[in-house]
Amino acid sequence: MVYDALVWSSLHGLVVGDRTVKRAGTVPGVGMVHAPFALLPMSFPESHWQQACELTPIFNELVDRVSLDWKFLQEALSRTKKVDSFTSRLLDIHSKMQEMNKKEEIRLGLHRSDYMLDEQTKLLLQIELNTISSSFPGLSCLVTELHRSLLNHYGKHLGLDSKRIPGNSAVTQFAEALAQAWKEYNNPRALVMFVVQTEERNMYDQHWLSTAMKERYPFESFQRAPMFFPQLYNTHDVTTIRKTLAEIDAEGKLLPDGTLTVGGQPVAVIYFRAGYAPTDYPSESEWRARLIMEQSSAVKCPSISYHLAGTKKIQQELAKPNVLERFLENKDDIAKLRKCFAGLWSLDDSNIIKEAIERPEVFVMKPQREGGGNNIYGDDVRETLLRLQKEGTEEDAAYILMQRIFPNVSPTFLMREGICYKDHAISELGIYGAYLRNKEKVIINDQCGHLMRTKVSSSNEGGVAAGFAVLDSIYLT
Repeated sequence: MVYDALVWSSLHGLVVGDRTVKRAGTVPGVGMVHAPFALLPMSFPESHWQQACELTPIFNELVDRVSLDWKFLQEALSRTKKVDSFTSRLLDIHSKMQEMNKKEEIRLGLHRSDYMLDEQTKLLLQIELNTISSSFPGLSCLVTELHRSLLNHYGKHLGLDSKRIPGNSAVTQFAEALAQAWKEYNNPRALVMFVVQTEERNMYDQHWLSTAMKERYPFESFQRAPMFFPQLYNTHDVTTIRKTLAEIDAEGKLLPDGTLTVGGQPVAVIYFRAGYAPTDYPSESEWRARLIMEQSSAVKCPSISYHLAGTKKIQQELAKPNVLERFLENKDDIAKLRKCFAGLWSLDDSNIIKEAIERPEVFVMKPQREGGGNNIYGDDVRETLLRLQKEGTEEDAAYILMQRIFPNVSPTFLMREGICYKDHAISELGIYGAYLRNKEKVIINDQCGHLMRTKVSSSNEGGVAAGFAVLDSIYLT
């Protein structure tokens, strides 16, 4: 099975850049290695899977509503702004757009809401909602197909049925949403621009989206269309380019009518796969690029307001009593969202601080960061809280406290760099969602496939690209 899985991954593009090869993050086809993956799918209750899927359109709409409330975003993040320079710079751009009275008529969100199933309460609880650079729509589909392929061959021996693995159309649906936004922009000469990091080992996940926009596969799952039969494809025929923030600063121009050109070519849609972390802005050049894009008429995925709506602090604010009612009218929808909220607190709650110092193992401390590797766990929670109390600064506003979720631990086979490891692991389910609106008309509000990430149970962090987890799929029970 291990051998077959490695062959399948190589033939089907389930790959990332090899971190040991210098040019692997910049030159396609150089230094490729299979993406880390689980050898077999992870069991997951079908009822909770359905619950997560049903939540997606509600979360999509919530992000859109929150993004429109300039005052709420600015006030909720005002304390964080004083102590977190990255959030402060994002808020400054947000304020400039308000001063310009900038209206985003075409609004595109490609989101991913991440959940864990708490073993003790059997509740599906949200970890976070990603509104920028929701990664792995391409590779997650491939892992689903890999597991189906393995179970078609080995399922009888294992007592597993490949039909229990749900289909995953994340890449085609994300590509469809990007292509539809391009159509709404209504300039056939314009491009879709991927904003990327200077060295991107996960470029192949992104290239799957570009390919799907150029050559749309008419099949339920895009891998079913053999790459050797181009006559089977329907085509969007959307041209994509890849640019770093520094390149956009150097080549970008804002025309009087609001059109953004990069290298002389008009841009219809800007899709961010970078720009979510302070390390993406090493100089003023990158911030200039972010501002010029925001000022333009191009469709931003995400806009600055969508980006801010996905921050940890906003997640914590939305969990407060009566806040969801500010944005949503449907009481059933509000109840569904509340049911999946874990405990979330700001650090100005002295009772919670006292409890977290006494029992740090049941809390996670989170800064306003994306991309994995940033959270604080265990005794480090106590030490950080005591340090913040002693210093008496406002640095506590840069963090939130969250209830720690304890999912089921199960034995798993993890594949990394061609080697199979057996270990005890836990999993996190991500559900992709797409939202597209032009003025008052909602064009897309859908659940768009899923991502399962599995990590060794002794690891606190969960990012695949950050090296903590492997890609997985779901086996419905």
